[in-house]
Amino acid sequence: MTQPDPSRVKLRPGFPARLAVPKAPVAPLRPATSARPLPAPKPMTHLAHGVGLDSSAVRQSMVNKLAQQGMTDAPVLQAMGRIERHRFVDTALVNQAYEDTSLPIGLGQTISKPGVVCRMLGLLRQGSPGPLGRVLEIGTGCGYQTALLSLLCHEVYSMERLRGLHDKARDNLRHLRLANVHLLFGDGMPGYARGAPYAGIIAAAGGEAVPQAWIDQLAVGGRLVAPVSVGATGAGKQVLMVVDKTPQGVQQTVMEGVFFVPLKSGIA
Repeated sequence: MTQPDPSRVKLRPGFPARLAVPKAPVAPLRPATSARPLPAPKPMTHLAHGVGLDSSAVRQSMVNKLAQQGMTDAPVLQAMGRIERHRFVDTALVNQAYEDTSLPIGLGQTISKPGVVCRMLGLLRQGSPGPLGRVLEIGTGCGYQTALLSLLCHEVYSMERLRGLHDKARDNLRHLRLANVHLLFGDGMPGYARGAPYAGIIAAAGGEAVPQAWIDQLAVGGRLVAPVSVGATGAGKQVLMVVDKTPQGVQQTVMEGVFFVPLKSGIA
């Protein structure tokens, strides 16, 4: 991939950002939560009070079902009640937008089930009384989880290796005017060292192992949540892996089974 002129690379990319190879890392951001509240996002256009897909009642119904399934993280549930999922799916599938199902978004990729998104965000935030600091998302997809992260973190770097999805996410997120989101087009396997260390890293694709680069870029006290393939249980089987980086070392915890698209390197 042709690299941009280093003299024109900004230290802190705006929205959306192009991936660039850094000459020096930015100043670290403490993984500890901050007392400074997150700025409220710009109001969504046409947030109706009726019964259509724009209605907050439709999203609240989805949130209520997630709560009944055992999802208990209040900030995550509140974020899912605010972000309009139907804006991130194809027009032909909008009637399924608030069902607990994954949906195709093109280029062989999917938008994850609301229940899985809620679960992973809850795991990422577990034990955090307030917003997380800087977070890296591997696999922007259509931008839905990115929008949710913007309400739960002070800063979000989101990487997508497929140009078509990077552009789609940019278009989907533009109306929200999320000043704390940086979209990066590039290979997510090496992570994004320029923004490290991260208070959290979350991935929407699963490989045979968590790349070492992600662990290296995780701050001490930070947490990583990603699907990982488990060969012993058969081809195509995946589990959620939680990685905590502590002063004593790295701790890995295997959670429930999931199904995500495979983690790949390179751009397309």
